[in-house]
Amino acid sequence: MTKLLSMNRRKFLQASAAGALAGAMPGLIASSAAAQTALTVGFIYVGPKDDYGYNQAHAEGAAVIKAMPGVTLVEEENVPETVDVQKTMESMINLDGATLLFPTSFGYFDPHMLAVAAKHPDIQFRHCGGLWQEGKNPANTGSYFGYIFQGQYLNGIAAGHATKSKKIGFVAAKPIPQVLQNINAFLLGARTVDPGITCQVIFTGEWSLAVKEAEATNALVDQGADVITCHVDSPKVVVETAAGRGAFVCGYHANQSPLAPEKYLTGAEWAWGNVYSDFVKKAQAGEKLGNFVRGGLKDGFVKMSALGPGVSAEGRKAFEATQADMMKGGFSVFKGPLKDNKGDTVVAADKSYAEDAIELESMNYLVEGVVGSTA
Repeated sequence: MTKLLSMNRRKFLQASAAGALAGAMPGLIASSAAAQTALTVGFIYVGPKDDYGYNQAHAEGAAVIKAMPGVTLVEEENVPETVDVQKTMESMINLDGATLLFPTSFGYFDPHMLAVAAKHPDIQFRHCGGLWQEGKNPANTGSYFGYIFQGQYLNGIAAGHATKSKKIGFVAAKPIPQVLQNINAFLLGARTVDPGITCQVIFTGEWSLAVKEAEATNALVDQGADVITCHVDSPKVVVETAAGRGAFVCGYHANQSPLAPEKYLTGAEWAWGNVYSDFVKKAQAGEKLGNFVRGGLKDGFVKMSALGPGVSAEGRKAFEATQADMMKGGFSVFKGPLKDNKGDTVVAADKSYAEDAIELESMNYLVEGVVGSTA
């Protein structure tokens, strides 16, 4: 059924005449009174909704708004980062009457979401992670993201207390700023436990490549890493492979503890239900939606998996104390003096970045102690 729906959506514009589309538009414009209670919201996922990862986290958030009064939810999964997503957005607008769209995958933003948004100025589009710029991007678009590197920092604290080899590992998709933030934060958290800990990172080159993710995980364990985390769309392969090799794991995106109950230390999870419900409430009330929305643990954008049985009493104490500090706001994961893994100073001794520092949005380095390259 999902494949059939996907095929119908993507072929709709090719099979329909332009006049038919134009004729359908007037009926999709709701009165201001109706907009207070009735809202059709579209979600688009690059992978399956039950991937134990990125897409599942967004789908769990979508499920929260589905239960809200007056909301009709339209979803489509397994949509590639190609012109296909433009066709999906167009059909959600023209067939389903969606007036608020969440194309969730990184590659949907430019050019796809921006192109469709320019043609539909009365429709609101919000993208996960895109760097929306005022004056450059359409006013009916925007981006939202969370400071999940805070969660990876906490992962690092748990990893630092669990590692025996002083080597931890990270399986990453692409060296974009958000991924680099997570790698760096993971090691910096671990180094609060022991400054001698190092982190080996392997980039797979894509968000979802199960074979390469398994190979990378095995390679990290072979090189001595005894705690593994990741930033790929679905951590399932990494978690199961690492646990199968006897390594501890820290999760990402969603809760993977059922996959490795004895080896799962904790995990950095998204709390998208809070973010999406806020967008929907504003849209239903006719209020302006934020164009550049960010938040961390204290804002309810991010949460942590429950600590697993592999976390020691000392590790639990350090984890909970740091988490409490983060919940107060203004916590600095990245503070000087800090060098990159090439020996250059990237954060001066008198400088620190709180979670909302704009500099973090363009991070392009790996910190000292990370073995790997951004190339």
